[in-house]
Amino acid sequence: MTSILNIKDVKKSYKIDKQNSLTVLKGINLEIKKGEVIAIVGQSGAGKSTLLHILGTLDRPDNGNIIYGDQDITKYNEKDLASFRNKKIGFIFQFHHLLPEFTALENILIPAMIDGEDKKERAMELLEIVGVKNREEHKPSEISGGEAQRVAIARALINSPEIILADEPTGNLDTANANSVIELIFDLRNKFNQTFVIVTHNEEFAGKCDRIVKMKDGLIIS
Repeated sequence: MTSILNIKDVKKSYKIDKQNSLTVLKGINLEIKKGEVIAIVGQSGAGKSTLLHILGTLDRPDNGNIIYGDQDITKYNEKDLASFRNKKIGFIFQFHHLLPEFTALENILIPAMIDGEDKKERAMELLEIVGVKNREEHKPSEISGGEAQRVAIARALINSPEIILADEPTGNLDTANANSVIELIFDLRNKFNQTFVIVTHNEEFAGKCDRIVKMKDGLIIS
């Protein structure tokens, strides 16, 4: 498989006050290949979400390199980084973060609209693929939690990103909906050869992934 992302010696600290700082990532090295579904696991405070935010360019590392393909994005300015993020990275969150005033279809289209592109046909196709075609005109308050998460997954896919980063995508769902979303993620990998990096506490979900990356105290330990 082709390598699409390399993380090299990534470190991150946050200032607590003028004298003290908290080191969250202590030197992360990780290679991710096209079409992999990777689970990142570990106890709370291990650095999982911080790593995901840095991979998603929502935060910058203090040291190290993040290389997508042959591009070291740690050298990008904020404008270029924002453009890269919108085109190349999809996000799925524990709470779907759909905008309440927009319909399912409109929510899916938002990343494409930011780039000034008309992708309504693609959005309609994704609604069908994720199993909520009949919910296109419904607002988030009018659909179930499981359906909302499926819409969020479609939104993450609208720009055909190289990688999708998911932070506890089943954490707010009941067992049946969680299992349905897990099955959908693997279906999407098989259909599009889509790469997923998933932070999860769901051991059953993690066990189904191609690889489990275990973190502890800011380091990958296995």
